[in-house]
This record gives sequence, C-alpha cells and structure tokens, in this order.
Amino acid sequence: MLALILGIVFLVAGYFTYGRIVERIIGPDDRPTPAIAQADGVDYVVLPKWKNLLIQLLNIAGIGPVIGVIAGIKFGKVALVIIPIGCVFAGAVHDFLGGMASIRSGGANLPKIVRDNLGRGYSAVFSWLMVLILLLVVAVFINVPANLIDKHFLPDTPFFWGVVGVIFLYYIAATLFPVDKIIGRFYPVFGALLLVGSIAIFCALLLAGFKDPSLLQESEAFRTYHDTVFNAGGRSPIFPLLFVTIACGIISGFHATQSPIVARTMRSEREARATFYGMMIAEGVIAMIWAAAALAIYNLQPEDLNIVPADVLGHITTHFLGTWMGGITVLAVIVLAITSGDTALRSTRLSLAEMFRLPQAKFISRLTVCVPLIAVVAGLLWWSNQSAKTFGYLWNYFAWGNQLLSTTTLMACSVWLLRNGKGVPATLTALIPGMFMTTVIVSFILWTTSAYGQPYGFGLPLKLSIAIGVATAVVFAIYVFVRGRRTQSSNDPK
Repeated sequence: MLALILGIVFLVAGYFTYGRIVERIIGPDDRPTPAIAQADGVDYVVLPKWKNLLIQLLNIAGIGPVIGVIAGIKFGKVALVIIPIGCVFAGAVHDFLGGMASIRSGGANLPKIVRDNLGRGYSAVFSWLMVLILLLVVAVFINVPANLIDKHFLPDTPFFWGVVGVIFLYYIAATLFPVDKIIGRFYPVFGALLLVGSIAIFCALLLAGFKDPSLLQESEAFRTYHDTVFNAGGRSPIFPLLFVTIACGIISGFHATQSPIVARTMRSEREARATFYGMMIAEGVIAMIWAAAALAIYNLQPEDLNIVPADVLGHITTHFLGTWMGGITVLAVIVLAITSGDTALRSTRLSLAEMFRLPQAKFISRLTVCVPLIAVVAGLLWWSNQSAKTFGYLWNYFAWGNQLLSTTTLMACSVWLLRNGKGVPATLTALIPGMFMTTVIVSFILWTTSAYGQPYGFGLPLKLSIAIGVATAVVFAIYVFVRGRRTQSSNDPK
C-alpha cells in the first residue's frame, strides 16, 4: 500500500517541480496559437481549457494504463516504482515537448515535426511507419472494447461484430466531423465516467489494503509463478520488456500523434503544462491504481495469473466494486479505449493530409482520405480475430511500434531545442529519455523471438542486444547534436 501512495505523491510532486522546470525551458508566452491564427472551423477551433484537459486525457489514456499494467505488474512490485519515475522524467516530458513543438509549428502533426528536425530521409520512412502503427492502434482500440462489451454486457448473446460496427461508425463520425461537434461535446461526459471509475477502484483498493496490508505484497504464489512460468529461462526480462509492456503508463509515442489535435484548439500557450505534462501525470496515476489492483487480485486469485488481462479486468472490478459499480468501471475502461481509437483515426487522416498536402476544410476531402483507412482497419480486425495468437501479434507489434514513436519524438524535440538555442543542459531533458528509449526499442527488436511468446525478432542474446542498443542510442545522440547545431547555424541571422 505504501508503494501505491508514495508513487502517486511522487507523480503529483513531479508535476509541480520537474514539470515547472521543463516549462521554463520552453517559455510559453502570449503569441497567437494555431487555433486563433489558423482558425478553420474544423480542426483549428478554440475550446475551453477544461475541455482540452479532458480531451487530451481521454486521447492519450487508452487501454495501455489499464490492460498494459495488468500484464506489466507480473514483473513484480518494481513496476510500481518504475511507473512514476518514468512518467515524470520521460513520459510527461515527451508529451509536453511534443505538444509545444506542434503549437510552435502551427499545429503540425508528428511527421512534419520529424521532417523539420530529423530530416527528410528519416521522415520519409518514419511517416509511413507511423501511419501503419496508428492503424494498428485503431484496430486494437476497436477489438478490445468490443470484446469487453460482448463479454461483460452481452454474455448470453454474442454480438462482437455488431459492437465492432457501432464503434466503427462512431470512429468515422468523430474523424470526419469538426472537432467541436463530437469530440468537444461528448468527451466531458466520458471524462466524468473515467474519473468516477478510477476513483471508485482507488477507494476500494485503499479500504481493502488497510484491512489487509499484505494485499499489495508479492505472495508466495505470485513469486512462484514469476520464477517458474513468467520469467522461466529469461523469457521476461525487466529490461527491455517491461518498458514495452507498460507503454502508456510510463511513456507512449502514440501521445505525440494525439497532442496536435489539442494543440490546434488551445487559446493560450500558457495552458500547455497542465494540458500536456499534467494529463500524462494523470495517466500515470491511473496506471498506478490499476497496477496495484492487479497485484491484489493476483494475490487473492493466483489462477488469474494464467488468463488474459482483459478477463482479469473484469475480476478486479467485480471483486472490489461488485457487479453494478464494477460494470460502470469496466464501461469507463471501454471509454478509455474508444476515446483513444477515434482520435487515432483522426490523427491518421490529418497526418496523411499533411503528407500529401490535401486541404481538409471540405467534407468530401476528409472522406476521400478516410475511406481507404477504413478498409485497412477492417482487414486488420478480421485478421486479428482469427485466433488468440493473431490478436497477440497485433498487440505486440502495436506495443513496440508505439515506443518507436516515442524515441523518434524525443530525438526530434532534442534537435528542436538545440535549433532554438536552448543549450545542452536543457536539451538533455529530452535527449536522455530519448537515448534510453532508443536502447529499449533496439534491444527489444534484436532480442525478441516467438520462442518467448513475443513478436518475431532477431533472437540475439540479451546482453548483446542491449550493447547494440546502447551503441545505436549514442550514434543517434551524436546525429541529434550535429543536426541541431547545423540547423541552428543556418537559422542564425549572423
């Protein structure tokens, strides 16, 4: 219980201390924001600060800080330490810098930010990879909520594809219509539902934890499972696997694709720390709550260690909250997924439009970009539901692809800071977590193999994979400094 409380205190303190340090580096001011300077009534629309806060939170807080941490806590209580530290020094910094880079670039989407800072060669490959990853996100964020609705609310009448159809129709509407018509109107309601569910599970967990302090300790059954099943033969090393499994609770590149949506609806730059840094801290709190709840249920019901996280979710809510309130909390998690999936599809449309320079003010123009995306997602959904194995592949590739986005975003923001004369110490706030995540993703791809139940990779020894990952991070960092200094010199009026 102490780890949960201290972790949440650390997250809140991080917002008021380190968050303010990063804010001072950027220096938000009173210059006109894209929502004012480029207003178009569709994507560039001024929304109230409180709405932007909820939109950003719901955009970024997908199923990762719930489903991801239910799986990630199997690494042990160390996850309750890594989540708050990673969130304050990496995830929230990533979100804040990515959001501010978008605002200062006229509401630019991630491909343009990458092209401007890391070069056209890197961007040409990255942009298409990002579109593919976003489509994987959309497929996952339709599949998971549809399964949850089908299992928890329609158990006697399986209706998975019908639910998929309804969610898909909502996604299409949210993608095509102006941001203030659907997202700006319904997200406050969804946000209230999310907060009620999270607070309910937190209060129930605190009450149970004070009655039984051992509830959030690693039980003998938990440690036995971890040693003999989960990590047997070194198949689940904390580094790099934990940082891929708990992607959205620590750091998530997907957030950098979502921040431009809110960057185009903010009235003032001075709202940025609360909107970008603060909402990532809020997601970290959500992740801590669900990680602790998962540890508790694994101790109480060790057999749950062998079932999929989505089913564990139902056991958590029913055990701590009962059938009625538990159902509301499951509904809140469903909202998390749906409100990230719709904006993932919107981000894909905006990014492709930006890549091909297609104006999006007219409805027919938005529809032209959206139709091919719908066809691809439908194909991914069909494939992912062929078996549990194919869905596992979909989730795993989404997970490591997501962290590839975070690495690229942090490195692009490092160049952006250098170009704007922020100096080396300021640049390190982005570069250090960027190098860390570069090491994570490179070592994961080189080490992972289907023999460990992971995506196909190169299957190299772990130590060798990490060594290559570190070397790659160093080379990437050198490139960042060279490019940052060169572009800074070319922009210098002297």
